[in-house]
Amino acid sequence: MTSRKAEQSDATRSALLAAARDLFTERGYAATSTTEIVERAGVTRGALYHHFAAKYDLFRAVFEQLEVELTDRIAQEALAGADALEQLRLGCRAFLDICLDPAVQRIVIVEGPAVLGWETWHEIEERYGHGLVVAGVAAAVEAGLVESQPVDPLADVLFGALAQAGMVVARADDPPAARTAMEAAMDRLLDGLRASKP
Repeated sequence: MTSRKAEQSDATRSALLAAARDLFTERGYAATSTTEIVERAGVTRGALYHHFAAKYDLFRAVFEQLEVELTDRIAQEALAGADALEQLRLGCRAFLDICLDPAVQRIVIVEGPAVLGWETWHEIEERYGHGLVVAGVAAAVEAGLVESQPVDPLADVLFGALAQAGMVVARADDPPAARTAMEAAMDRLLDGLRASKP
């Protein structure tokens, strides 16, 4: 009996997350009401508040769900690189591809920092996207592909460049063209990091 209740609870939570994700993508956080979310999810308002204290908490859960998905995809695509610097490059390209997804554009890039507040947004990013960049830079430095230097400052600069590139793609009139331009810029940035041969 307990496992059936747990399954129902998981199904309700999943329905709420899916409905909220669609509505936040379509309308944005401010324009989406909890009434619309529960109607689309096919659950009661009580079910919503059983799982999430407020709309903000539901947004945060959707944001983290997207962060997990995009971090997994970026890591998977980056691993196809022949060396650590190529893995960084492929990871950057995968991120730019993901920035074409309307849910990522609106929830993660445009509204995430504003809705969550910088501190919370940054704390989540430290665990996901930023963490990937730190790991990638550390591997490239350790392999001697990037000049020996402190990892964290370089990772912060690279993450900042990616965040801005993502914002440019998300807000562009022509996102695919912006994505191509940002890839070329990121490639030049990464080429400039390559250690000179002795």
